[in-house]
Amino acid sequence: MAPHEPPAGQRDPNRHRGDPWNAFGYLVSGVFLYGLIGWGLDRWLGTSFLVAIGVIAGAALGTYQTYKRFQIPDDDPQDEDKQ
Repeated sequence: MAPHEPPAGQRDPNRHRGDPWNAFGYLVSGVFLYGLIGWGLDRWLGTSFLVAIGVIAGAALGTYQTYKRFQIPDDDPQDEDKQ
């Protein structure tokens, strides 16, 4: 069975709705991955602050990725000309 497609010229209102677990996954994986990188660099360089920087950077990048993924786009300026 073919997926439901909205009629031409109309937007699917559910298109940018996402599963909240996706947003949770972006945040947790960002913190985990960059925290792990920071921990590895701390062990390699003999420092003790890079893990904190990695966790903060991972949280910031996970938040940014979540925002960009679930952002609702502005109306297309070309659509205004048709009305």
